[in-house]
This record gives sequence, C-alpha cells and structure tokens, in this order.
Amino acid sequence: MALYRKFRPQNFSEVKGQDHIVTTLKNEIAAGRIGHAYLFTGTRGTGKTTVAKIFARAVNCEHPLPDGSPCGECDTCRAIAEGTSMNVMEIDAASNNGVENIRSIIEDVEYPPAAGRYKVYIIDEVHMLSSGAFNAFLKTLEEPPSYVIFILATTELQKIPVTILSRCQRYDFHRISVETIAARLKELTEKEGVRASDDALSYIAKAGDGSMRDALSLLDQCINFYLGEELTYDKVLSVLGAVDTEVLSRIFNAVVAQDIKGVSSVVDAVMMEGRDLNSFVSDLIWYLRDMLLYRNAPEMAETFDMTSENKKKLIEDSALVSVETFIRYIRILSSLENQMRYAQDKRVLLEVSLIRLMHPEMDSDYDALVNRIDELERKIDSGEIQVKSKSVEQPEEQVEVTPLPLAVSEDIKEAASVLEDVAKSMSGSFRGGWYNRRHQPFVENDELVVYFDSDQDLHICKKELDIFSKKINDVIGKQVPLRFETNKNNQTFQKIDDPAKDMQQIIGTDMKIDIE
Repeated sequence: MALYRKFRPQNFSEVKGQDHIVTTLKNEIAAGRIGHAYLFTGTRGTGKTTVAKIFARAVNCEHPLPDGSPCGECDTCRAIAEGTSMNVMEIDAASNNGVENIRSIIEDVEYPPAAGRYKVYIIDEVHMLSSGAFNAFLKTLEEPPSYVIFILATTELQKIPVTILSRCQRYDFHRISVETIAARLKELTEKEGVRASDDALSYIAKAGDGSMRDALSLLDQCINFYLGEELTYDKVLSVLGAVDTEVLSRIFNAVVAQDIKGVSSVVDAVMMEGRDLNSFVSDLIWYLRDMLLYRNAPEMAETFDMTSENKKKLIEDSALVSVETFIRYIRILSSLENQMRYAQDKRVLLEVSLIRLMHPEMDSDYDALVNRIDELERKIDSGEIQVKSKSVEQPEEQVEVTPLPLAVSEDIKEAASVLEDVAKSMSGSFRGGWYNRRHQPFVENDELVVYFDSDQDLHICKKELDIFSKKINDVIGKQVPLRFETNKNNQTFQKIDDPAKDMQQIIGTDMKIDIE
C-alpha cells in the first residue's frame, strides 16, 4: 500500500501543518457550534479530504474526546473509517457534475441518518460542477435539514460561484513547510525501518512543494528504487532527476566566463545522467534567485536550504556578476522554462538560452545594456581592450592646472546631498553595491564617510572610489575628502527609510514613484 494511504491521519492530532483549521474545528465540536456547510480550499495534498473525513467521524462519534477529536474505537468511528457507514458519503464532482447528480443528493437529504447524529456529504473537486448543478444546489446548501453537513473541497477557489461561497464557512489550507514535511518523513521512515539521511529527506520535502501527499509519493518511489539500501542525498537526486548544487555552480561559472565548451560539457553530463532538463532549469533559476537575495540581503543566507559547503560556494558565486545581471539571467531562464514545456528538442532551447546569457549584445533591453557596459569596463580594466586616442599633433603648451581648494564643513554637507545623483552616473556594478547599503552617509572629522554592511559591496564600490570622488569634486568645485568603510562594529546609523527613493535608485530613474 502507498505510504500516503497507509499513514493517512486518523485523528486531528496527526494532521500536520494545518493547526489553524484543526483548532477551529475541534472548538466547534467541543462547544456544539457545528455549521451546516464548509468549504475547504487549498493546493493538492494539504489534507482537505483527510480533515473532512476526521470531522465526519468526530461529529458522529459515540464517545468523543474532551477536545472534540473522535475516539476511533466506537462502532460509528470504525464504520466511517472502513467506508461502510451510510452516514458519510464521499462524492467526486469531477465525474458526478450534472444536475441529476445534485438532484439525487437533494432527494437523499430528506431521510435522517439510521444511526448517528449527522449525515455528512463530502464533495471533492466541487469546482467541477456544472453551472446548472451549482444553481440546483443553492437552496439545499443554504437551508439543509438540521442533521445534514456539507463539506466542499476544491483546489481552484476562483471557479466557485460567489452564491456558493456566501453559504459556506471557508477554511484555507496552507502549503506545508519543508521542515514539517521533513519531520513527518523522518517519523515514517523510522516506522518503516528505512534508513535515510536528513539531507535526503529534506530534499524530498522541498520537492513536494508544500504537498505532504506528493512528498510521500516521492519517498515511496525512492524507497522502492533502492529497496533495502540506505537512502542518501545523491540517490534521491538520481531517482528524481535533479542536479546537485555543485553542478549549478559549475554551469553558472562557465556562463560568467563565457566558456561555451564548459557549458556544453555540463549540459552533456546532465543529459547522460538522465536528469530532467525542466527540473534542471528550475533548479538553476532558484540558485540564481538565492544569489540575488544574498546580494541584496546577506542575512537571507540563514534561510537557504543547503549544506554549509554549498552555501559557501553560493556566496562566492554571488560576487561574480551585478544585481542587474542576475535579474537578466532569471528573466531569460524563466521564459525558457515556459517554452520547454511544449518543446520537442529541449536541449537546443536550453543551449541557445545559455549562449544568450553569455552575450548580452543579443538583447537590447535595459538589463542587457547595463550588462554590456559592465563587460566593456571589465575588459578595459583588465587590458583586454586597449583604448587609443587619435589626436592631431599640436605644439606643446604649458597649461597651468589650478588645484581645487579643500572643502570646508558646509561644502562636505553639500557633497553628501549630491552623492545619490552622482551614483546614478556610475557603472552597473558600482550601483549594485551602492544601493545595497542601508545607511545615510555622514560627516566625521571633516571627512565624508559612507559605511557598508557587506565587505563584498564595499570591495565593488571601492574599485571606483577615485572616479566617484572626482565626479563629486567637479560638481562641488572643491576637493571633498571621501572614504568608504565597512561597518565592522555593527554600529547603528540613520537608515534610508524612503521606499520610493529606494525604488528610484534601483531602477535608475527620476520619475516620481508612489508607493502605498
């Protein structure tokens, strides 16, 4: 028997990740405030039908527990659990969606239960009912007999007519967290006598995408493939067709280095190992997303679900390109992910998109232009491109350069007010590091000081400090002492609290932005 059927929760205490719903239903039963119509909505595998069946047992239980849970031992509880009770009817609306099906329910509710207190109708996938069936159901749903309870379950709430919604108590089932699913998987593998590593179970939980049933099905698949063996992280990757973070790091570094041969070899390896290319692209997008989050908020690294070695590698990789480049990469790969769903030759699409990542000149949007400018600046700085100026020979003239006078306190304050405008004229990489800081510059001992929380952002901006300082001097007309430092002591400074100004800085515009 499949794990998700074998270990289906039999009482409220076994339901995981839906405490807000379980507590409410238990309180209703304990207080005798039971409604006549409930609507359970949420993504697949989150426990809608399971909770409905437990609730049906609880309202009919002969010896309910003090907290409202069913005892699970009386004749009524056993009959409902075995599916032999006439008091609980489970109906699949996907295959019983016509007016005649609803009419049979309307006729059936006229007869009180032969045993027990309530007749409970569980209608699964209720959004599949036809328009006529919904209309025929309205009156009965609004005023059913006192002994009737309707529980409607759906994964697509938007398809339910508002006239149905207004007649039901609505309960939203949340996606179950990775931690909760992983803990449940560990509990069940111990009961089954299966050896499994924590990182393997954590990856299966993540692949479940918030669905306990999906995660249990994947665990079942992995156990059967490696029957009698310990379930490790690498074995789970092999069964699920996923790739390790090390592979994602390799292909990312190859793209940044514009190494087409290296990119092709990684794709070859992924194909030879039988990995799913759709999953590979999805995992690469998530890898880029994690690096983008780290660049903008380094404290987010604590939330990344990966080993310390992989996290260290991710942090190193995040310094290789600018924030704008990350956004461009994610945009291109997200478009690729949609195209690959219907493509015949997915590998060709993947390789073409990876080449696009390496050559921003193929695109003409803002992100690509910033990418091209950064690449040009890198090549000039590294000496790959020699810039030669062609000038007409003229007799040498002695040009007397008058040094700018040193700035005084008022000048330094004026310089602080123009920093943001000058920053807009700098390179994309400089702007990425500059806008990551969260503190206002301030004057310290007749010197303008800018503190950065991240050493990485400080390093990026410090490379162009001389250019930045010269531009400020030209604007002010005086030499302004300017210094970039890291906030080593975690001092608290005046923070930048204007979200509209932050957004203007990020997208590089002076246009007014209203944020509500």
